[in-house]
Amino acid sequence: MITPDFELSQDPDFLTIIIRVPYARVSELDLFFEGEDFKFYVKPYFLRLTLPGRVVENGREKASYDTDKGTFTIQLPKESPGQYFEGLDMLTSLLAPKKSRTAKPLVEEIGVPADLEEEEEEEFDWEVEQTLHKEAAEGPLSLQCYYGFGNLRSGVFQRLQDELGDVIDVKDPDQTPTDERRMKRLEAEAAKFDPDHYLADFFEDEAIQHILKYKPWWVDAREKMMALQGESSQSDSPTSVIFSEEEREQLRKFTNKSYLLDKRSRHHVYLGLIDILLAYCYEICVNEGDKNVESSWNVRKLSATLCWLECFTSIHDVLVSFGRRVVCYPLYRHFGLVTRAFNDTVMILQLGRAAVLKCLLDIHRIFRESDPAYILNDLFITDYCIWIQRVKSKKLAALSESLQKTTLTKSHLGFELEELEAAAVLVLEEESKLTAAGMVSRQQLPSSESETSDSEESSSTSSSETEGSDSNERESSTAEDGKINSLQGVLQEERTAPLIDCNGLRQGTNASTLEVSDEKSKASLQSTSVAGKLIEELEEQMHTAMRLSEQPEGLASASGFALQEQEENRVSEPARFPRVTPGKGDFLEVPSKTNPLLFLCSTNEDED
Repeated sequence: MITPDFELSQDPDFLTIIIRVPYARVSELDLFFEGEDFKFYVKPYFLRLTLPGRVVENGREKASYDTDKGTFTIQLPKESPGQYFEGLDMLTSLLAPKKSRTAKPLVEEIGVPADLEEEEEEEFDWEVEQTLHKEAAEGPLSLQCYYGFGNLRSGVFQRLQDELGDVIDVKDPDQTPTDERRMKRLEAEAAKFDPDHYLADFFEDEAIQHILKYKPWWVDAREKMMALQGESSQSDSPTSVIFSEEEREQLRKFTNKSYLLDKRSRHHVYLGLIDILLAYCYEICVNEGDKNVESSWNVRKLSATLCWLECFTSIHDVLVSFGRRVVCYPLYRHFGLVTRAFNDTVMILQLGRAAVLKCLLDIHRIFRESDPAYILNDLFITDYCIWIQRVKSKKLAALSESLQKTTLTKSHLGFELEELEAAAVLVLEEESKLTAAGMVSRQQLPSSESETSDSEESSSTSSSETEGSDSNERESSTAEDGKINSLQGVLQEERTAPLIDCNGLRQGTNASTLEVSDEKSKASLQSTSVAGKLIEELEEQMHTAMRLSEQPEGLASASGFALQEQEENRVSEPARFPRVTPGKGDFLEVPSKTNPLLFLCSTNEDED
């Protein structure tokens, strides 16, 4: 027989069941309902449901068939009109036979305490009673460790050694007790924590702030539930959470089970559920509802229940573990994401078991599509999906309230995050001060450059003035040199005239030194035998001019030497022609211009 696709809904008077039976032989329809039992048969489909409330056959029941869609719609009157049927979305639980929900298991352990059965009205205490750890006796077979949902599994990873490293972090779970797992987990987290990565996400959090704005589906469901609270006292409203066709198909495939859990195991299961939901909420938030290849890794890595097979003893321990793993492992390591996942988990628990089941089904699909994470479905998620359908909403509401009262701060994580952030803030302040000082210096640089340019302009002005004064001095010195040269010319004429006879021949002259330079003209006068007052005055002026003029050191010394020789040989030395030394600066040069006195003498001689 084929179990058809179905869904249930209700109103105050009727329970409505929609059954999809395409290609069915409608003529062979068989329908039965009484109390909590419902049976439907049409070849080749068969459906048996155990309803959460009682229905009655009183003539108001209705049934219709849509040939285009191939669906039956059946309306069953409620025995108590206005009664709310809880758990109509829990399809796996509805498919279970009635006897399996009430009968005791066929195999029963002797000496089982009375608290094995699920308490219905007892207020749930979420703090587990702790006892001192007792070392097990040594021996190869004495140590047998349990893990999985309700710690009901053992020896699984002995058969799956190849997939072990890709699924969990604990090396040998079958031989590693719970306390040792916890100790190794804390050591691994401490070694993995990276302060630089954490501070980078703390200061550069633009992407994280964008992620925190995302609103998952449970936010809208929560708003709808709050809107319906005034109309109905029940929080598990069928309109608050809606299952997709794929999710309903997955629920139909689950095999219904009954779990024998003592009080301690139930506490571990509830706390493990919180841990798994926290990791799932983080994954949904950072990826904004989309799935990728890292989704499976995020969920199992952030949940110590899945990754280290951890068994928690309090809600605070769950939050601390999740917070530590968020700041150690994923891409975004920000405490704001821890707070966001915490609030989302509270919201999901407040929505009731339908919302929790929807999240578990999504996790089941993520692991099913990831190899080898599917092992975690067999160890945890499948059992959680079946178990949650029988959990009373009252228990989940109490769990949500206890979770909401629990506080978590950065100091609880053990990584000194607050001190690290304060030190980083101080460093940034120092860097900002240095940067501000650099900006001020760069702003002052143009002003100093302008001052420098002003000083350069003033210096250029002063230099131009200096150059002007130098040019004036040069002009004055040139004028003086001109005067001296004119005097030299007169003196030359006076000195030359007596030495030339009427025939134009030079009779005698003293050694004279005349030097002409490119910059300034220098004259060296040699005394003649004729002494006169005028010659002495001109000679004194020549000495003064030579001292005022700027001439090279060699030339000055040569001129001085020539003057000394002139004074010594002024009278005693006869007139002679000087010897010209080529390549030297001191030599006598025959004037290139013809002396006008010679022409006068020759003219006079011709006339005579």
